[in-house]
Amino acid sequence: MEFVFEEYRSYLQAIAYRLLGSSAEAEDAVQECWLRYRRAGPSIHEPRKWLGTVVTRICLDQLRARGARREVPLLPDPIVADDDPERAAVEADAVGIALLVVLGTLSPAERVAFVLHDAFGVPFDELAPILDRTPAAVRQLASRGRRRAREAPVPDPDLRRQRRVVGAFLAAARDGDLDGLVAVLDPELELRALTPGGLRTLRGAADVSREAALFAARAVHATPVLVNGSAGLLVPGTALLAFTVSGDRIRSIAIYTVEAQDGRRQDGREGGQGR
Repeated sequence: MEFVFEEYRSYLQAIAYRLLGSSAEAEDAVQECWLRYRRAGPSIHEPRKWLGTVVTRICLDQLRARGARREVPLLPDPIVADDDPERAAVEADAVGIALLVVLGTLSPAERVAFVLHDAFGVPFDELAPILDRTPAAVRQLASRGRRRAREAPVPDPDLRRQRRVVGAFLAAARDGDLDGLVAVLDPELELRALTPGGLRTLRGAADVSREAALFAARAVHATPVLVNGSAGLLVPGTALLAFTVSGDRIRSIAIYTVEAQDGRRQDGREGGQGR
């Protein structure tokens, strides 16, 4: 049984992470799925379908519990990797931070319907009993989720172009070059920063460029990384920056300060939601 489960672990982890936006909570969901699978015994004839259904139900319960606690969405957990070509290929299909932020605004049912159908190809008639809806109603839920998902900027598929734009941003920040910063920032750019005081949001190239110029002294130490498969920057001991680059402009920035990340771990809040 364990061999069969391990065959589908990455699939289950991908579902759970997209639904929950938290690496730690996704791991917990997959572990709970394994325990239920082990209790079910060898009677499962379609393990991929069965496991996918179980992990989805577990995640749906967690999403509904968040809603009942009226949690305010913060930022999803980032997945960070070294910025090298081989790793980039592995991370090529990772879901971007900007999309995860939008997914966090969906209702639990909309998120499940959209993610499971559009990302994993699960038919509406299989999702209907999970959501206790008709297939037609699930189709409508997925459609609403799809419309909201279109609000998220789509990263440039060419990672080299992403790196070039982020490199220009870094150079301008190091030089305190406001004009250079504005040149690579989309006018409607949105910046979200997870700080010890909570989530801080800035909108517009002008405000973000002024904020980035203050980053000059620390920018000297920044190194390129991959964040959820896209170009990012790591400032050791300070912060992680995740960028969404589209059309040679930076469309969104998510900043994770070290203090905020450490605070979440100490409080037991590894996920992207406050408790």
